[in-house]
Amino acid sequence: MNNFSYSRPSTLKEAAAQLGREHGKVALLAGGTDLLGEMKDDLIAPERLVSIRHLRELQGIRSGRAGLRIGAATLLVDVVDSPAVREQIPLLAMAAEKVGTPQIRNMATLGGNLCQRPRCWYFRNNYPCYKHGGNVCYSATGENEYHAILEAGPSFIVHPSDTAPALIALGATVRISTGGRERTVPLEQFFISPRQDPSRENILQPNEILTEIEVPSAPPGSKAIYVKEMVRETWDFALCSVAAMVTVKDGVVGDARVVLGGVAPFPYRAARAEAALKGRRLDETSAAAAGAAAVEGARPLAKNAYKVPLTQAVVTRAVLSLA
Repeated sequence: MNNFSYSRPSTLKEAAAQLGREHGKVALLAGGTDLLGEMKDDLIAPERLVSIRHLRELQGIRSGRAGLRIGAATLLVDVVDSPAVREQIPLLAMAAEKVGTPQIRNMATLGGNLCQRPRCWYFRNNYPCYKHGGNVCYSATGENEYHAILEAGPSFIVHPSDTAPALIALGATVRISTGGRERTVPLEQFFISPRQDPSRENILQPNEILTEIEVPSAPPGSKAIYVKEMVRETWDFALCSVAAMVTVKDGVVGDARVVLGGVAPFPYRAARAEAALKGRRLDETSAAAAGAAAVEGARPLAKNAYKVPLTQAVVTRAVLSLA
């Protein structure tokens, strides 16, 4: 590992002032569960680490009129154990509880889970691919069992976050700060595709910090679930995951949100699946229709075609569980 300097600023403004304007030169350290692995594997070599985990502005879960405000440096274990989260937005607790192991959740932060880098083995082993500034995606014709089937190209990575699909289904927004200026964006617009920038996964600029996630309370009459399929039963990334939330009145779906993980380079909003549910009763027919609609347009690679029926089945099962 290359030498680096370390700083522990006392305020968010001071932290932002140390970031600079070039990606890769400075890295933010919160939980470190992904960052330190990247450094040990020589994926990145920041000249400075700026610790932000201790900053009060970035911690805690606060209730407001419209829902909850969660600091980006809040530990996942605190999200899982929070009575307010379990009562007002249980979908987030379900998803956060699926992240890693208890030991990882004791260190990892909610903001870090949203900002983690892809797990593609070509990227993690430093192949000169699109993610490293090259001009080829080795997974396209190589080992691609776990890669994207939807909205992929030129890179076929999948986004590894469990909490992102749940938060998008909940209609969350994020606050981003430069220390002196703030902006708020819907979480669904926080992530970017490889077509927009093959080297990045989100809109954060080098001098910006993700500070807070604002989550509206689930509407009355809503039901939600998070389902995750993995190679093994625990401590693994999703082959496919789905965060589903529906609002039901008089037995009919008024609104539906279906967001997939593990199948696209970003958390994928399955708009066709949502349309297949709206105005219908939750039953085997509508669940099957949603499952089929979720994988419309899928373009599997040579070794991951299994993800198409798997995703279809997971969406169907999630909707049936809500019924």
